[in-house]
Amino acid sequence: MSVFTEDFQQEKIDLKLWRQILIYAKPYKKYIYLSIIASITTAFGDAFFPFMTKIAIDNFVVPQTTEGIWLFALGFGVLIIAQSFSIFSFISMAGKVESGLVFAIRDATFRHLQKLSFSFYDKRASGWLLSRLTSDIGRLGQIISWGLVDLLWGIFAMFIYLIIMFILNWKLTLLTISVLPAITFVNIFFQKRILRSYREVRRMNSRITGAFSEGIMGATTTKILSREEKALEEFQELSTGLRSAGIRAATFSSLFMPIVLTLASVGTAMTLGIGGSGVLRGNITYGVLVAFISYTVQFFEPVREMARVLSELQMAHAAGERVLGLLNTEPEIVDKDGISHDWPELQGDVEFENVSFSYNPQEPVLTNFNLKVSKGQTVALVGETGSGKSTIVNLICRFYEPTSGQILIDGLDYRERPLSWLQKSLGYVLQSPHLFSGTIAENIRYGRLEASDEEVKVAAKLVNAHDFIAKLPQGYQTEVGEGGGLLSTGEKQLISFARAILANPRIFVLDEATSSIDTETEQLIQEAIQTVLTGRTSFIIAHRLSTVRSADLILVIRDGKVQEQGTHSELMRSKGYYYKLYTNQFLAG
Repeated sequence: MSVFTEDFQQEKIDLKLWRQILIYAKPYKKYIYLSIIASITTAFGDAFFPFMTKIAIDNFVVPQTTEGIWLFALGFGVLIIAQSFSIFSFISMAGKVESGLVFAIRDATFRHLQKLSFSFYDKRASGWLLSRLTSDIGRLGQIISWGLVDLLWGIFAMFIYLIIMFILNWKLTLLTISVLPAITFVNIFFQKRILRSYREVRRMNSRITGAFSEGIMGATTTKILSREEKALEEFQELSTGLRSAGIRAATFSSLFMPIVLTLASVGTAMTLGIGGSGVLRGNITYGVLVAFISYTVQFFEPVREMARVLSELQMAHAAGERVLGLLNTEPEIVDKDGISHDWPELQGDVEFENVSFSYNPQEPVLTNFNLKVSKGQTVALVGETGSGKSTIVNLICRFYEPTSGQILIDGLDYRERPLSWLQKSLGYVLQSPHLFSGTIAENIRYGRLEASDEEVKVAAKLVNAHDFIAKLPQGYQTEVGEGGGLLSTGEKQLISFARAILANPRIFVLDEATSSIDTETEQLIQEAIQTVLTGRTSFIIAHRLSTVRSADLILVIRDGKVQEQGTHSELMRSKGYYYKLYTNQFLAG
């Protein structure tokens, strides 16, 4: 199983990584080929301009004649038009590659995120994921669409320049390229250091993005607790770390380019000095010298461009490692190979057989847990925080799987059936409901996308949400705002309840669904529970014990084990732990 890590140790560019990234560019390979052709054509055009200058000087300027200049002007005009078209094609094709590639990788990444298990999201902050989906993927799109094509342009341009320069004067050419070994050494020296620095920048940037996300989402809590100064101090610590890492990366990059430019200038200066002496001796024409100076400058332009691209490639490589690290993370819970998807409809019998589970091997949450629930039963789970209540329902929903033992659904280990078979029959209402930006109707319909408007209303009526929705100015078309921020907690809970009911689940889970709402809304939900849970296997996690009195079975969970079980009246008569909990809440109320 591939587990994501950020501890990358490689100091070199990994070609396997780029081959995997380029797979996402396959649908746009036509545009890539066209942009490469356009860049090669542009390189040819760039190579002919200095040669045209040589012709002009040797044929028209030095002889001081205009004979045949119209033919020269025509050729020069054609070259300009062809070069303009090549540049236009290159920019157009590269732009299409960039937008298409970014879309393809983001789409693949988002699809992959839907497949990952709950445990992945337990360990990853939203800001961490946003950094992958935005800046990291954007950098990959830029380097492939523009950087790699620029790299090809530089290689072809240098090759063409060398051929023409050797034809014009091979001695000056050898003098010009004498600095290339030094440039190559500088490139190798800086490559590892720049890559290592930009990896650190990307790591720090992810932490900054996560801090932004948490800071925005927790702004109210921060103000209530008067922790603005502490939050600012923590954020400044992160931003200082990012600044330091950025300065280190920028320092290496800033040293790299000037050294390359200096070496290139040395080559140009030597060419100018020796070439000028050749003109004075009559060994070289003025046209050849001017053309050669142009070629020397242009020859090092691709070198500088390639140095820039290689520098950006270091940054993009670090981003690529992080994006592929996410894409290569495998879900911890998957269907078995070859499993059939043709199963009868889920009925709702649930049984735990000697189930043990732990998030951390050193700290077991459940140990040899046993439980048998018949279809249609309502089971309440009560107990202290951390006792294992939520773990039990998470295992039932197969958000996690047992470390040992088995969970049977309708008499068969649920690992022998596909995930979709179970999860399409689940209804889950959380303590803190999440609504998506959009209307109330759209949020309810999220439970079953093909549901009609009438079915949406029926679901809202079942959970007693219709009355408050009907009183809103726009009714079911009322916008809920980001995360449901325009509605009260109770209203959001009723909508999430309606959404879960619309899916017509066979197994229903209420996880502290009434713990954070007002008494009036709680009463509405209690009335709804009596209606909608009939005939469904239901699990209710509750701290408010008044909400579980009508359950068919109440389990008192302590330290991952069932300490007491029975109906409300049975547990009250036994005067055990449940009795103490209930009477304490009653007296406190």
